[in-house]
Amino acid sequence: MRIIEITDQKQLDNFVGSQPLSQFLQSWQWGEFQKKVASRIWRLGVLADGELLASAVIIIKDLPIGQKYLYCARGPIAAAVPNKKEALESLFEEIKKLAGQAGAMFLRFEPIEELSGLNLTFKAIKTLDIQPSKTLILDLSKTTDDLLKEMHQKTRYNINLADKKGVKIVAGDKARFAEFWDLLDQTSDRDKFTPHGINYYKAMIELEDSPAKLYFAEYKGRPLATALVSFFGDTATYLHGGSSNESREVMAPYALQWQIVKLAKQMDYKHYDFHGIDEEKWPGVTRFKKGFGGRELNYPGTFDLAYDQGWYNIYKMVRQVRRTF
Repeated sequence: MRIIEITDQKQLDNFVGSQPLSQFLQSWQWGEFQKKVASRIWRLGVLADGELLASAVIIIKDLPIGQKYLYCARGPIAAAVPNKKEALESLFEEIKKLAGQAGAMFLRFEPIEELSGLNLTFKAIKTLDIQPSKTLILDLSKTTDDLLKEMHQKTRYNINLADKKGVKIVAGDKARFAEFWDLLDQTSDRDKFTPHGINYYKAMIELEDSPAKLYFAEYKGRPLATALVSFFGDTATYLHGGSSNESREVMAPYALQWQIVKLAKQMDYKHYDFHGIDEEKWPGVTRFKKGFGGRELNYPGTFDLAYDQGWYNIYKMVRQVRRTF
């Protein structure tokens, strides 16, 4: 068993994509995207007998206190093998070395399964979520009739209404970025949330071979809703979306989601991930997503593993003050 820096896209994506509910945030192309919007990244792997046992795409991020930290979104990823604990221990030890070389004071990571049962030698501290810890998953192995039956009655009605009104679903590309941003901007104002900066989304859509694809719902030639969806491994994931303040009575967002779900099913994806629900933080969005049925999935959350405890304590105090004011 040895640690490697993964330099082969196929090797990484085959491993991460073969795990159940494949995590696009640990894919090769997501790392390429992060290079454009963040800074340096690392792709680490644990290799045994020529096979990957675990992997982690690591991003370095700056803090306002003049320090840095490492971030592993929805990872690390580990295969279900007898020596899983050993593989993860080796990987986390390598990340610790990497933090020392990069001058990072802690690792923030988001395991996709509980690690407490593995009795790992280190102790991580639970912190505020970055990626949503609760999501909604549709099982695309079911027939479209069964998926429709499991929806809320009002959701089915709205899908049919949009169809009768003549709402059309079309694929978009980077040439339509301005329309995407306008719809996202309207939604953030209406629903009171803060999106990423415009260059973040622009880089995602313009990335060569991006796993994120853009779609629009149009009515009488005007875009009324948009969705940015990742297709990776066995899972299609709804990343970002927005809708117009106009013609809301034609229910364009419902038609858009349903068409993308059917498309993912036709492409033999096994799951559709709505990528985040929270009835307290996003009541309207959560109600919309839950109308499509599916099962709720709870991830363990976000954790910090401190390497410089003194600086980490200062960081926590600064963060608390910023949240208070």
